Amino acid sequence: MKIGILQTGHAHEALLPTTGDMAVQFERMLDGNGFSFATYSVVDMEFPDTIHDCDGWIITGSKHGAYEDHAFIPLLETLIRDVYAADIPLVGICFGHQIIAQALGGKVEKFAGGWAAGRTIYDWNGETLALNAWHQDQVTELPADASVFATNDFCRHAALVYGNRAFTTQPHPEYGAQFMGGLVAHRGKGVVPDEMLAEAHANLDKPVDNPRIAQQIARFFKERVVA
Repeated sequence: MKIGILQTGHAHEALLPTTGDMAVQFERMLDGNGFSFATYSVVDMEFPDTIHDCDGWIITGSKHGAYEDHAFIPLLETLIRDVYAADIPLVGICFGHQIIAQALGGKVEKFAGGWAAGRTIYDWNGETLALNAWHQDQVTELPADASVFATNDFCRHAALVYGNRAFTTQPHPEYGAQFMGGLVAHRGKGVVPDEMLAEAHANLDKPVDNPRIAQQIARFFKERVVA
């Protein structure tokens, strides 16, 4: 099964030598499932020729807001709607979670409650899981087809399922301690509150449930169910 990675941003240059760019992290996360991968840097206006170039699609995180005026966003929204209409499995993480919701009729906003940064606890369809988060934007209104799969008090729509067509998560199952530490050091200062950055740094070595979500994403691509 060939998975197309729609890369909507780039890792900070200081992280590239050690963690690789965003697409590499998704390949690493899904390794061992028999997938092959193709990366399209849509943030740089590199799009697939057709939605059928791959058997499933995953949209990465980004420093951009889904509601911002960037040339790649309308094209990506059209691609999302075409993939969805063609019943090709679609996964979105963070920005990907948000842009899929927006493209399908939901609303994304800069959340008045502020940031989530670092290890965060979620009610994940009845499981209590910890994942790394890095966002201020949130899906504030759901598309008609979406149902909530994970939540917490800060982020009501932390993961969404759209029948057997799409599965999206606000937190980052592809982010390990090294990448999170890089975000704290290179992208957080002056943007995320200092006390939140300090807590995120202090929690870097605590376990997160990335393998559990990687398993769910792989199963969704293969079987079109989230469990």
